[in-house]
Amino acid sequence: MPHLRKLRFEDEQGNAGFRAQLAEQRWDDHRFYHHSLVNQSLHFVSACTFMVAYAMLFVDAALASLLAWGVAMTSRQAGHFFFEPKGYDHENAVSHEYKEEVKVGYNLARKWVLMISWAAIPVVLWFQPTLFGLLEAPAGFVGYLRHVGFGWLFLGVGAILLRVAQLWMQRDLETGIVWATKIATDPFSDFRLYKSAPKRLLKGERMDDHVAA
Repeated sequence: MPHLRKLRFEDEQGNAGFRAQLAEQRWDDHRFYHHSLVNQSLHFVSACTFMVAYAMLFVDAALASLLAWGVAMTSRQAGHFFFEPKGYDHENAVSHEYKEEVKVGYNLARKWVLMISWAAIPVVLWFQPTLFGLLEAPAGFVGYLRHVGFGWLFLGVGAILLRVAQLWMQRDLETGIVWATKIATDPFSDFRLYKSAPKRLLKGERMDDHVAA
């Protein structure tokens, strides 16, 4: 494990603080990975759903997780997998391979692992409802769904903590903390950024101009 030290959210010249790093990660994520207005529209749907799930989290965590993963995560990942261009990015003058390599969070390869894990949880709990005795037997199908919801909740938290640990080892702890903050607040940022995407999509536009954004 990397050496613990006092957190320093500055670059080598001491210019960039926490908020500056957060803004930089948000901008890079937007300009590199959100060209398609279909993808942006799906992210808007995802953002709205996540905000509802956040409000439900302390009332019914299992239901909030089912909503977050079942609607919000599937819609936003579908946007990345199926609608975002995978060719050369002429606007930023970089290749798709480069963008995958420098992705701070979950690139497409890591997303595949995450989504396979997501899909595996309900299958495992269907055949092992008590998870080999670790859980109480679910009360019917609703109980099964609640177990799935809690499983997805632990997966989400675990995925964030795992990536923070990876970024700590590969770069530094600050980068991981900034990224985790970005992920937790993405629904609010995405709502603001992509609220006009569905209307533009209905008008026949397909790609966004990030310079104008």
